[in-house]
Amino acid sequence: MKRVLAISGGVDSMALLDFCVKKYPLDSLLVAHFDHGTRPSAKDDYLFVEKKCQELGVEFCGFHAKLGAGVSEERARNARYEFFYSLLSDDDKLVVAHHLDDLVESVVINFLRGTGWRGLAVMNAEKIERPFLDWTKKDILKYARDNNVVFREDPTNSSDEYLRNRVRFKVRGLAREKKLEILKLRNRQIEIGAEIEKVVAEIIDKNKIKVSEGKFIFPRAMFDDMDEDVAVEILKKILSAENIACTRPQLLNFYQAILKYQPGKFFNLPGDKLARIDKKTFMI
Repeated sequence: MKRVLAISGGVDSMALLDFCVKKYPLDSLLVAHFDHGTRPSAKDDYLFVEKKCQELGVEFCGFHAKLGAGVSEERARNARYEFFYSLLSDDDKLVVAHHLDDLVESVVINFLRGTGWRGLAVMNAEKIERPFLDWTKKDILKYARDNNVVFREDPTNSSDEYLRNRVRFKVRGLAREKKLEILKLRNRQIEIGAEIEKVVAEIIDKNKIKVSEGKFIFPRAMFDDMDEDVAVEILKKILSAENIACTRPQLLNFYQAILKYQPGKFFNLPGDKLARIDKKTFMI
C-alpha cells in the first residue's frame, strides 16, 4: 500500500510530510502537489515542495492547472481532489493534513448551509487518512517549531474572500475541550449515519419492485404517515442510485409530490431527470 501525501507547502502539510517521513518507509510514500494556477507565487510553492522531496528522497508528483484567479473554492477543491485520486491504486490511501480546527470549521459551514445531520459527519471518506484530526492548529505549529519544519504560507489563508476563512476567524478562540466535544459528536454521528443507511436500504429493498434490468418502481403508499425526515433519507438514497443529487428542499417537494400528485403527472428532478407518478407507484 502506498500513501499519497497531499502537500501544499503550508505549515500543516509540511508538518504532515515530516510526520510521515519519520513514521513510514520512504518508498511507501508519494508526495502530490497541485498548483491551482490562481496566483503567481504558486509556482514557487511547487518548486519548494519538489526540492524538499528531493532532499528527503521521497517520490514527487505535481500538476500545474490553470483555474484562474476568480475560481470558486468548490471548483478548486474538486480539481485538486480529482488529481489526488488519480494517483491512488486500489489499496492506496490519500493522507491529508486536516486537523481539529478544520473539522470544527467544516461543521459550522455545513450547518450554515443547512446540510442536516450529515453536516456533523464530516471528513469521513474511506480512502482518506487524517492523522492530525485530533490535533489543533496550535499543536501543529508546536510540532513545526519543535521539528524545525520549513514551510511557505499561502496568502489566501488570511483573506476573507472565502467562507471558510471567515468562519476560521470566528472559531479560532474556541476552547480545545469544546473542539474535542465536537469531534466526539462527529464520531458518534458517523456511527449513527451508518445505522441510518442500513435501515434506509432495508426499507427500499423491501418495497421496490423491479420492472427491468436496473429499473424499479416504488409504491406511493410506503410514504403514507411517514415522518418527513425518514422520507427525505429514503428519497435521497433512491435518487443517489440514479446519480441525482438533491437539496433537502427539493427532496421535501418530491415527497409532497408523491403524496399529492394526480396519476400521470411528472415531477422535475435535477439534471433534466423526471419522476413519473402513477396511481399507486412512482419511478425515476
